[in-house]
Amino acid sequence: MILSDGEIKKLLLSGDLVCRPLTDESIQPASIDCRLGDHFLVVDDAHMESISLGEEIKYREIKTKSITIPPHSFLLGTTMEYIELPENLIAFVEGRSSIGRMGLFIQNAGWVDPGFKGKITLELYNANSLPIKLEAGRRICQFVFGRMGFRAEVPYGAPGKKSKYQGQMNTVGSRVFKDVETDSKE
Repeated sequence: MILSDGEIKKLLLSGDLVCRPLTDESIQPASIDCRLGDHFLVVDDAHMESISLGEEIKYREIKTKSITIPPHSFLLGTTMEYIELPENLIAFVEGRSSIGRMGLFIQNAGWVDPGFKGKITLELYNANSLPIKLEAGRRICQFVFGRMGFRAEVPYGAPGKKSKYQGQMNTVGSRVFKDVETDSKE
């Protein structure tokens, strides 16, 4: 079930859901609008031949109040907002329609697990033929919250669970190289 504005406000007031900093204008009928932070990562292609799932990716870090994404280019950014999800809520991170209509695709793998705490790293892709200039502090995406039927037995960040992105406060690059793959022996 997707949460309404009234349910979101109640959870924020009780402290069961944390999203800060937050303004009254941020709360929409079924979501919270989130703003772009000022920390970005760009793949350092000058020092890499290719990207591999098994090796750490090198990034250039950029801290700025505005950034321009060239046509058909990709970079990572972060939300200004820090969130903490309880063990029975998930969040979907969706780009705002007005931003998508400019040709900017926003993704974060689309999903935030129950128990997550931190800022959200956003994958930003300019699908347009023109550069797109972005400014920190502008509303760029939204959190849509869903209630699970039961609390997660092992939420994200639980002791003993590998949680590669728990507590992130800046843009964080891919940590897929830390994955432990399972071998199926049939």
